[in-house]
Amino acid sequence: MYEWFMDTGIRVVVIIVIAVVVYLILKYLIPKFIRRLISQRMAGEPDTEIKKRIDTLSSILVTIMGIIVLIIAILTILPEFGVNITTLIAAIGVGGLAIAFAAQNLIRDFITGFFILFEDQYRIGDVVTIAGITGTVEEVGLRRTILRDIDAKVHSIPNGKVEVSTNYTKKYSRVNLNISVGYGENLDKVIETINRICQEMAEDPKWKEDFISTPAVLRVDNLGDSGIDIKILGDTKPARQWAIMGELRLRIKKTFDSEGIEIPWPHTKVYFGNTPATSGKN
Repeated sequence: MYEWFMDTGIRVVVIIVIAVVVYLILKYLIPKFIRRLISQRMAGEPDTEIKKRIDTLSSILVTIMGIIVLIIAILTILPEFGVNITTLIAAIGVGGLAIAFAAQNLIRDFITGFFILFEDQYRIGDVVTIAGITGTVEEVGLRRTILRDIDAKVHSIPNGKVEVSTNYTKKYSRVNLNISVGYGENLDKVIETINRICQEMAEDPKWKEDFISTPAVLRVDNLGDSGIDIKILGDTKPARQWAIMGELRLRIKKTFDSEGIEIPWPHTKVYFGNTPATSGKN
């Protein structure tokens, strides 16, 4: 036993140590290399977008290189135990064909994952909808994407299931908000009031850094059953649209209350007996 350890055992330990050191070096260097490469290619884009792209690519490349180092280490260690690597590789090649036929879904996951990363469809930190699930991307790999939804539920989605991806936070986001007012309101006044509220918020030191363009009334969007819908549009920093829309709703409600502008709600009038007189109306 002592002779085996002093001869074969030491070589095995050295191989393991070298593999660990190589992996740690790669784990340190890969993010730096990716950061330099991505910073040049994405010059001019927001720092948050650059960081998301760096984190996404660094994570997958470190994982891939770790697997490669592990395989090389195993193939280097096996001959120390008398295993014929040539025969083993040939057997793996034949077995690999059989496994490939049996694992077509897994292969599809990896191929789709490659194109997701190559085409930069989404990054760690993006809010997306894929396979009918909406959430924040926590991990993107070659095999799967992990999302955490608003209820903090974690969803692991095979990349082969990602036929359509919707990204809500890539480069910029958008306020798309409808505000309903009563039919008796002066629309010119309503539009002026909404635009004033949007402008005040865009100039507020607490919020102004979140805006790319000041939201404003786009059009009268719909004549509904209970009220008239006014559409507001504006661009924001990625993922800030929901907080901004919530604050806008709060400010609009307070201002409408103070200025006597009606925000309608569905209601029904019920008459008993004869139809009410319509005196004064033609």
